Amino acid sequence: MAQIDKLKEIATQIRRDIIKMVSMAGSGHPGGSLSSTDFLTTLFFSEMNHDPKTWTRSGRGSDMFFLSAGHLSPVYYSVLSRSGYFPTDELKSFRVLGSRLQGHPSVERGLPGVHVASGSLGQGLSVACGAALSKKADKESNFVFALIGDGESEEGQIWEAALFAAQYKLDNLIVATDWNGQQIDGPVSSVLCLGDLKSKWESFGWECIIVDGHSIEEIQSTIRDLKKTPGNGKPKMILLKTEMGMGVDFMTGTHEWHGKAPNAQQTESALSQLTETLGDF
Repeated sequence: MAQIDKLKEIATQIRRDIIKMVSMAGSGHPGGSLSSTDFLTTLFFSEMNHDPKTWTRSGRGSDMFFLSAGHLSPVYYSVLSRSGYFPTDELKSFRVLGSRLQGHPSVERGLPGVHVASGSLGQGLSVACGAALSKKADKESNFVFALIGDGESEEGQIWEAALFAAQYKLDNLIVATDWNGQQIDGPVSSVLCLGDLKSKWESFGWECIIVDGHSIEEIQSTIRDLKKTPGNGKPKMILLKTEMGMGVDFMTGTHEWHGKAPNAQQTESALSQLTETLGDF
């Protein structure tokens, strides 16, 4: 089977995991998790240098990933589990009091794959900048990746971090924005319009590329191209044009599923649209 076809199968299973986790918990954030699935699948299963067997929280000697938009934990946990960081059966404990899989990623109980607690929007990009600067100081050749949201990009700290990354020439930093146009209260354009987002990042000194966020082929080739340009002094931004709730027809393109769990009937409908490919938990 071609690698792209395999990645698509993994992405479909991860979308099933997201629906099941949020449904079982009765709460969570399916919309953005579904829209960012193709990017995280491509990153973890194809393009990032990482090994669950040798992972350390310090991230020395490997690529690192930071989920700045911490409410997208369902997709993060599924990707970590499916790539071998912990058993898939543990996904059943999502949002259960005392479990390692809290609503936002936590380091308190030492969940493998999670470098830092996140979910206070705007902060994760700053942490990623620190990690990238540290790798440069240690003369490491590895990359730091991060995922932020477009609603999150209304936070001032995002732009402070953007200035910092350009100032210190963090060309080992590759960030993606889940640009689905929706946030908890409605369309981003009506809540606080971001304007010409590509021009904004470029004006802050970043290399910026717009990508179809649901084309695994395009995501893969873009990451590979960006990894070839360390030394140009520019941090990298991938603007992922995505659809909130992608993969489930009644969740797609609306902010209503930003942070709401489907009922039993809706869960059944959603799962019927997503073929089981790797085995359910």
